[in-house]
Amino acid sequence: MQSTNPVPLTTRRAMLEGRLIELGARLDLIDDELLSHHSADWEDLATEREPDEVLEATAKAGLAEIPLIRAALRRIADGTYGICANCGEPIPEGRLDALPWTPLCRTCTQ
Repeated sequence: MQSTNPVPLTTRRAMLEGRLIELGARLDLIDDELLSHHSADWEDLATEREPDEVLEATAKAGLAEIPLIRAALRRIADGTYGICANCGEPIPEGRLDALPWTPLCRTCTQ
């Protein structure tokens, strides 16, 4: 579903910058949690580390998102944000609402 009112670039930029801050804070918390396991007992340590796979997957996803957001912010700065990097057509507002960092329209993604 396409948005009827386009979101201003200043709002998109603020949203993307906010997301970068959020990801940075989340990654810091994940790092702290992953480094906090100090139990000398192997059984206790194994129990402490059970949720680490989920934390590591969350961190990996965040680390993958950061360069996408930075690239979107560069496109805003250079005036190419919202234009498909492949075909040059406008990216629909609804797609930008769902994936504000996307450089491609839906057709070119497929």
